[in-house]
Amino acid sequence: MVARWDCASFALVIAVGLIFSVAEVCNGGKTSSFVRNDQLSHDMPLDSDVFRIPPGYNAPQQVHITQGDHLGKGVIVSWVTPDEPGSNLVLYWAENSELKHQAEGIVLTYKYFNYTSGYIHHCTITNLESDTKYYYEVGIGNTSREFWFRTPPEVGPDVPYTFGLIAIYTPQYKWLQKEFQKVNRTETPWLIVLMHCPFYSSYVHHYMEGESMRVIYEPWFVQHKVDVVFAGHVHAYERSDRISNIAYNVVNGLCTPISDLSAPVYITIGDGGNLEGLVTEMTEPQPSYSAFREASFGHGIFDIKNRTHAHFSWHRNQDGYAVEADSLWFHNRYWSVSEDYI
Repeated sequence: MVARWDCASFALVIAVGLIFSVAEVCNGGKTSSFVRNDQLSHDMPLDSDVFRIPPGYNAPQQVHITQGDHLGKGVIVSWVTPDEPGSNLVLYWAENSELKHQAEGIVLTYKYFNYTSGYIHHCTITNLESDTKYYYEVGIGNTSREFWFRTPPEVGPDVPYTFGLIAIYTPQYKWLQKEFQKVNRTETPWLIVLMHCPFYSSYVHHYMEGESMRVIYEPWFVQHKVDVVFAGHVHAYERSDRISNIAYNVVNGLCTPISDLSAPVYITIGDGGNLEGLVTEMTEPQPSYSAFREASFGHGIFDIKNRTHAHFSWHRNQDGYAVEADSLWFHNRYWSVSEDYI
């Protein structure tokens, strides 16, 4: 009886210890009380012109651009033609210039079970001038469509730059390892990582799906002092404190994220809108690493002021108005004058 009682007492002590441990680490940040209206939004109705198929036979659809090089002097123009390949050419010109140029791209298709895609075009425009507005045109004749973009400013450590954020193995490992080694923080002060599945998320849906990736890559993020990591996948918003969980080695039991000023801030911003709807169920209590979370659609703006300071703001979108629901000043991890700042 004594032996059994000792075991029970020992188990009770462990259980109580675990309870206090959980209570200690789950002193989280703020969970927003905002509840999104379940009704359909009226700020962009389904009959809006942005959803309409462009008129004319084989008119270009889904036209969009992607940065085409590391310096911002290249742009990839992509579009789809539904009926036939059509033209691969992009006509482009600088604002206030009568000189027009053209670039030739490629076209491809793919099949998935019984689905066959349209004709997908990609065309790279190179040797563009920095901080310049360009117009470009795709399509033929009466079905041609015209758009414009502005190239980024000249690369420099103290050049302000603002961009928006809307919520997208072995070769990848080797590639990232080489990329980190290439970064010169004198020329590229801000080190930002974009990925699909978040390392840290306190929402029930997709919970810890990025754990295997985190174990492999998080030490690099801390070692190279990544400033911020943006992820999607989870259809909601969440921002962490600067934390890491790189000490765990199965034996030591150190499996709780801790404050780490060399670590990035993790921001989940998979809230651009989707047919599946929002993820609303959250783990409770809110984990200590989670600084702010809200189940809403929205968008973020990351505004780089110079090599030391940047400002991030997250804006909730609800039926035609935008509200800044979360914000944070960033102090660059490499150029920070004090380790006391985020």
